[in-house]
Amino acid sequence: MKTPMHFKATRSPTFQRGVGLIEVLVAVLILALGLLGMAGLQANALKTNQSSYGRTQAVMLSYYMLDAMRADRNNAVLQNYNTGAIAGGVIEPACSANVFNQPNLLDNTRKDWLESLKFALGNADSTCGAIHCEVTGECTIQITWDDSRAGGSGQQRLETRSRL
Repeated sequence: MKTPMHFKATRSPTFQRGVGLIEVLVAVLILALGLLGMAGLQANALKTNQSSYGRTQAVMLSYYMLDAMRADRNNAVLQNYNTGAIAGGVIEPACSANVFNQPNLLDNTRKDWLESLKFALGNADSTCGAIHCEVTGECTIQITWDDSRAGGSGQQRLETRSRL
């Protein structure tokens, strides 16, 4: 008695050629696209972080100047710290530390402040500081800098107001 033959559905090895290679290529492509997306996300996060750092430095330096004026309140309310007049809500800024050249506390404080701005926010012509105090002790500090390198929208202005 003959046993029935069991037929296996087998394919010839010629039908399997290259299927593994295509699967590997598709997987590598998907992995490469994912890694490229992650690299772009990381680059954008670094730019945003740099922009945030610049804004934080500007806030701290505006408080630094306000604290210095509080220590020298008489000169502040006499408007000796003022850098210029106000036109359209913008105070005339000082963009070079060389304009403060007198050997006194007032000019030394403003010169040190402006040099700190240049160091923290970029030593460019667009990095400027402006101060305007009223006789009532209401003071406004405006700091401008170029934020385009850090991914910001170019020229930035931070304004801090306080009463001494």
